[in-house]
Amino acid sequence: MSRQKRKRSMNTEKQEAENRTGEAVETEKVAPEGTPAGEAEAEQTAAEETQPSETESLQKKVEAAEAKAAEYLGLAQRVQADFENFRRRNESVRAEAYADGRREVAGLMLPVLDNLERAAAAAEQGTDEAIRSGVALVLKQMNEIYAKMDVVPIDRAGEKFDPNLENAILQGTADEGEPGTVCQVLQKGYMMGAKVLRHAMVKVVPE
Repeated sequence: MSRQKRKRSMNTEKQEAENRTGEAVETEKVAPEGTPAGEAEAEQTAAEETQPSETESLQKKVEAAEAKAAEYLGLAQRVQADFENFRRRNESVRAEAYADGRREVAGLMLPVLDNLERAAAAAEQGTDEAIRSGVALVLKQMNEIYAKMDVVPIDRAGEKFDPNLENAILQGTADEGEPGTVCQVLQKGYMMGAKVLRHAMVKVVPE
């Protein structure tokens, strides 16, 4: 064989070897499914596809948790409001019960005050200074206690008769005063604040 033919033959074999090498490289670059490289790529694609759905699921869970938290907050606020209303009602009932108790005690002690006034009036007519000063002192202390309890007498002689404050038990005459007025207070009445403890017993001039 001539030298020129051998050279062409070697060039041809070299070209074929390079072609086979290029095909092997291309084969390595594009890995078919089923190979480790192909499976990794498929898993990555699947993970990218499932990621949005997982995000949506997490978002729904967050929204559900927030709704439940708002529900529990509303329930707690209602319970707190109910408790505050109960506490206010309790305080109001307790205050009313206390005021009723004070009024009852003050009303029960009124006959004692009446008797002290009678005793003081009788002592003024006597000669025993010790008795007179002693009764006057007790009467003074009793009146001071009633004043601290906001108890005031109903003693409205000469004023227009008021059935809310007085009971008319006697009828006077025209020369005892103006028609419809109280001409005499037979027994004083008493009030505690705006409440009447005892109506006054009075004599009224007829109209």
